[in-house]
Amino acid sequence: MMTAYCGPPPTPLDWLAQWNFDPLVIGGLALLLVGGYRLAAATHRTMVVAAVAVLALLFVSPLCGLTTALFSARALHHLLLVTVAAPLLALAFPHGRRAATGGPFLLATAVFWAWHIPVLYGAALADTGLYWLMQASLLATAVVFWRAVFSPGETAGALIAVIGATAQMGLLGALLAFAPLPLYAPHLASTLPWGLGPLADQQLAGMIMWVPGMLPYGIAAAVLARRGWRLAAT
Repeated sequence: MMTAYCGPPPTPLDWLAQWNFDPLVIGGLALLLVGGYRLAAATHRTMVVAAVAVLALLFVSPLCGLTTALFSARALHHLLLVTVAAPLLALAFPHGRRAATGGPFLLATAVFWAWHIPVLYGAALADTGLYWLMQASLLATAVVFWRAVFSPGETAGALIAVIGATAQMGLLGALLAFAPLPLYAPHLASTLPWGLGPLADQQLAGMIMWVPGMLPYGIAAAVLARRGWRLAAT
């Protein structure tokens, strides 16, 4: 079995020193920053910078290492990836015309749930190639979803898609929070130095998805509803 991409599970004593300076990651982020900054419209360039900053937090900072120890940190990582970095990239490179939301919603939901199947999740943590497939597919499908949501035109479909995304995130969080047994083998022992049993860590992950994980969707729904009201008033 290969070591998890972000390194061995850290302890509270050493996790802040576990930075990831993989030259491929640093180079990829630099390429995204420079290329995205050039390609994005002037009014959208701050979105590119913000998205790269979030991705650096996820893959360069000690949070990367912490995700190998705590499933709750992994839940936070995935939420920041699909509900912060992805919409920022979607806003940086918006659709020029109306886009359907049903297909992107179903695809993003299927990919997100698939990578939280314990067997697939464990395989991704054990293999660097699968790890990056997980991260890339989560980010790509989320960007497609958010670009469709933010596309111009009728807001009803976009609002329904966001409500559906909120519901699926809450459902997955609830399932994890109320599961009677720990489901993720890579974290059965790695949580103990942090004073958490694997079940408590999994419950915390579920609560992160269930409560703060739904907040970005709620904000998006409010923005879409306001846009709909403005269009109706004109």
